[in-house]
Amino acid sequence: MIVNLAERAHNHNWQLDPITRSLLDTDFYKLLMLQFIWKHFPKVTVTFSFVNRSSVVTLAERINIDELRMQLDHVRGLRFYKSELIWLAGNTFYGKRGIFEPEFIEWLERDFALPDYELSIKDGEFRLSFSGLWTQTTLWEVYALSILSELKTRASLREMSEFSLDILYARAKATLWGKIERLRGVPGLRIADFGTRRRHSFLWHEYVVRAMRDVLGTNLSGTSNTYLAYKHDLEAIGTNAHELPMALAAMAEDDAQLKASQYHMLDLWQNTYQRELLVMLPDTFGTTQFLADAPDWVADWTGQRMDSKNPYIAGDEYIDWLRQRGRDPEKKLIIASDGLDVEQILGLHAYFSGEMMGGSMPEDFRSAADFLDPHKWNAKRRIRFSSGWGTLLTNDFRNCDPTGGTGFDPLSLVCKLTEANGRPAVKLSDNYAKAMGEPEEVARYRKVFGTAGVKNVPAIV
Repeated sequence: MIVNLAERAHNHNWQLDPITRSLLDTDFYKLLMLQFIWKHFPKVTVTFSFVNRSSVVTLAERINIDELRMQLDHVRGLRFYKSELIWLAGNTFYGKRGIFEPEFIEWLERDFALPDYELSIKDGEFRLSFSGLWTQTTLWEVYALSILSELKTRASLREMSEFSLDILYARAKATLWGKIERLRGVPGLRIADFGTRRRHSFLWHEYVVRAMRDVLGTNLSGTSNTYLAYKHDLEAIGTNAHELPMALAAMAEDDAQLKASQYHMLDLWQNTYQRELLVMLPDTFGTTQFLADAPDWVADWTGQRMDSKNPYIAGDEYIDWLRQRGRDPEKKLIIASDGLDVEQILGLHAYFSGEMMGGSMPEDFRSAADFLDPHKWNAKRRIRFSSGWGTLLTNDFRNCDPTGGTGFDPLSLVCKLTEANGRPAVKLSDNYAKAMGEPEEVARYRKVFGTAGVKNVPAIV
């Protein structure tokens, strides 16, 4: 059934359209990480904190705090449905059945509940945090971000007439079609939806994923949104994220243990999942230092996700590292996932799926037009490549507002781990602009990990 998005938006009733409809409405890797945490760190306590990195908009001036509380409280009241748990327990993920242990599924049904939150306003911005056992708290991250993103959307929708809403969604659909049309039929292209946390709305997210499935067919490898995978019989995509190495680093007793924690986390992960789901995310404290000092067994992992570094540079760095370690890059996988749009997806696919016949790597991967001409590359693949398409897939309403406003433009919102067992957590990143943590702790981490390969690039999403 096709939803009339404009009419639905014009007549929003939060009880009819709660932002979070199911606890499965989260990134798949959050559930995989939750099982990992449940298994290894059941007594660890943590804090997650919300940060708006887009200084141009103060959310507390756009969103009613009582409405935010209502949505947060609604999520706290949710529990996993038995049918959802049967699906998690019995479905095949990445070609393997039984990824989720029966005892973990039983725990989700019997004991899982989200802890309370702390919410206030300071300087026009929300101060929102979540504290408690890591096993109970970790899932708040994606729920909180998708709620804040959609409440911002709903605030702007309320200011528009139904006719203006018709125009808004007609333009957004045209924009979406223009993007999908350029991707349709590209040989070997692999794309997954990564757009849950900063989406325009749940309804639009679902509309986009269904459109991608219908038009791109097998070129759509799946979605990171577990609920949409469950509802629409799609592959659930995801492995792990920055949260795990950040927590293990925070709990390290000394600098030597701090440096080694990034590899200790991978060792625990591969043993937990019987050497399945082996896609690493090495940029938590800097990709260059991670690869330089990694144990040799890390090169046996399936591949890596590239997040905060220019993906052309990060991909080439990984390919060179694999060759130095005696591994064949053509058998490995890289996934780009930071701020992607059609130009970058096509450019990166051409660059890594076939050797360039002319031209060179762009300094700025966001302007990669030189890589869109298929005559400039051949079919000799250097490494398997896939794209995780996020915010600019599920929340690209730029220039769609008929009033000329920018209220629907996406924001860079994050909800990150800030403490583990009472100790401050840090993320350094490959981008200075994305570093998070107390300044003195960030400085200490940089002494331990170094800053090789780190750049300063504006964070778009």
